[in-house]
Amino acid sequence: MLKISITFITSLFLSFNLLAQNVDIDLLKNINSNRNQNLDKPLRFVSETVYPFSLAIPVGLLGIGFIKHDKALQQKGFVALTSLTISMGSTYVLKRIISRERPSITYPFIQPVIVETNGSFPSGHTTAAFATATSLTLAYPKWYVAVPAYTWASTVAYSRLHLGVHYPSDILAGAVIGAGSAWLSYKANRWLQKRGTKAQRKESTQIRR
Repeated sequence: MLKISITFITSLFLSFNLLAQNVDIDLLKNINSNRNQNLDKPLRFVSETVYPFSLAIPVGLLGIGFIKHDKALQQKGFVALTSLTISMGSTYVLKRIISRERPSITYPFIQPVIVETNGSFPSGHTTAAFATATSLTLAYPKWYVAVPAYTWASTVAYSRLHLGVHYPSDILAGAVIGAGSAWLSYKANRWLQKRGTKAQRKESTQIRR
């Protein structure tokens, strides 16, 4: 009975895994093969803006914060830089461990517009884009910040499929890692600030006594 159960569970897992892989490549094939080639250059440009823009945002916030002696702005820049570092570090490690081949290597019918040879999973571009968009939105929770930020990040994510360099699952994982790292960095900073404020109040109380 135990062997039958193990065999059943193993078969179920393999079937689910195969189904997920089929959905993954089918969706990519549909996007890449039926793409509007006039969008190749614009989407390639959008994709290439990721790393410069993702680095410029936190560095810019930090720089302006130091120039203006604005500690709140410095904190926002520090949190954005921390989230970018954590997310990209996580992505780098996962790429090395999983070492998933690019779609065009496994499936010759995928037409890559650009050539990339490092690991496919997760998408580094999508990770950086969503880490930046989420950091900006948390720092400035206004619709006129969130809408452009996430529109840009989503366009970056789509461009990686259009250009034929990533599977949909790579994109999904990158978005989760990027947004998750930004959210965790934001929450950790809020917790540290509250802890620091409590410590200062306690110290003030003790001095008064």
